[in-house]
Amino acid sequence: MAAWSLMASARLRPAGFDDLGLQRALSDRLLPFLVAAMAFLAALGLAGAFAAAGLAGHWQEGAEAALTVQVPDPTAESATPGTSRLDRALALLRADPAVATARPLTAGELNALLRPWLGDDEKHLALPLPAVIAVHLADPTAPLDQLSAMLVAAAPGTVVESHGVWVRRLAALARSLQACAAVALLVVAAVAVAVVAVATHAGIAARREAIEIVHGLGASDSYIAARFAGRATRLAAIGAAAGALAALPVLLTLAGLAAPFGRLDVPGVPSGVAAAVLAPAGLPVPLWLALPLLPVIAAAIGYLTAQATVRRWLRRLP
Repeated sequence: MAAWSLMASARLRPAGFDDLGLQRALSDRLLPFLVAAMAFLAALGLAGAFAAAGLAGHWQEGAEAALTVQVPDPTAESATPGTSRLDRALALLRADPAVATARPLTAGELNALLRPWLGDDEKHLALPLPAVIAVHLADPTAPLDQLSAMLVAAAPGTVVESHGVWVRRLAALARSLQACAAVALLVVAAVAVAVVAVATHAGIAARREAIEIVHGLGASDSYIAARFAGRATRLAAIGAAAGALAALPVLLTLAGLAAPFGRLDVPGVPSGVAAAVLAPAGLPVPLWLALPLLPVIAAAIGYLTAQATVRRWLRRLP
């Protein structure tokens, strides 16, 4: 009978009636603020993970397929009469099916490479500079031993430097950064669960008498838990939306600062990652898709945590 009367009175109440006084128990200031901070950190963690993945992928696609060939004394005659050492090395490279493009760097490009070490006076130094050939491989996995031996035989002293070792190290670093970002996201989620649980416990303590009265009149555990869960869900979603919006200008600024690190100056490779990695407005496309999900995830955390917390407390009632 008591349960029936409680249900009947609930139908007569206006929509959104706060029968448990949760608007006072669960503050609409502290909980959204804390969840907003968690969402802000989660947005930064997601940005770091996506940026590391994108940069590592582009470095692997581009720089791993790049070679640098240094030909000393390039104007001297090669083993083939009538051709210089540089021309012979270029001919061998362009004839190899594993090589997509091969071009010698101009004097201006060599000067730009040497300027950090020699300053602006490198032209006045009597240095026998080698010719440098930028090579882009059609197949980065192709063996280079035979090609290197042919180049050394045609132009003794030629040095072939592969970028693959450094690219693999950068890829390993990127994977470790992604792992750190994933751990950070898990920690943020755990802290968000703890924040909602503490706020729910505080709300229960503030409205303990009202809850016990309503429960004694026949209100079910699911009814009381749903009231707390609904309030926590709304506050968590609002806080996460505010945190994601607050993180957006910070992410755009960081994307602008990080853009130069993604540029590749390799023949046959795009000059940067802006078109593919730093997509609309400077942020990766997956990040644009992930940011709107933060309020949804926060709402789910708020709902499930509040439900579990209230039901666990209600089971202890006599």
